[in-house]
Amino acid sequence: MVNIVPVKSEADISVVADLAKIIWTEHYTPIIGAGQVNYMLDKFQSVKAIHDQVERGVAYYLMQLQDDFVGYFSFSIEENALFLSKLYVLKSARGNGVARAALSFIQEKGQELGLKKIKLTVNKYNSNAIVAYQKMGFVNVASIVQDIGNGYVMDDYVLEKNMV
Repeated sequence: MVNIVPVKSEADISVVADLAKIIWTEHYTPIIGAGQVNYMLDKFQSVKAIHDQVERGVAYYLMQLQDDFVGYFSFSIEENALFLSKLYVLKSARGNGVARAALSFIQEKGQELGLKKIKLTVNKYNSNAIVAYQKMGFVNVASIVQDIGNGYVMDDYVLEKNMV
């Protein structure tokens, strides 16, 4: 069974940053290269960056399987949608329903808030994640390229899932 734990303390934020470094380095280095992975970890998933996001109202949660933290996710509210900014699971824990449990939790939160859809972005070359999201009811609604600085861009699809 997957346990979902809200990130509340500096210790929790450190766990998220540690998971991010492991997951991103392993998963994204072949897709976007080590330079961009390191840049994005520092800019978006360092202890300071996560702390700043939480201060701005971004909700972070850890996912626990048995006694181990195996992933994390974060979301915020954008217009009439819950924006799922991050959903990452350790490779060793994939296939155990962790992401599905997280998405179920996220959908419940969105419905409690009266939101009509879940929206996310996913790297265009992250084919396994795209397939997984599509199996969970997400559809591709746009293609975007966002400049994130230092000569790097995020080349993503925008996926949405209606909750009504």
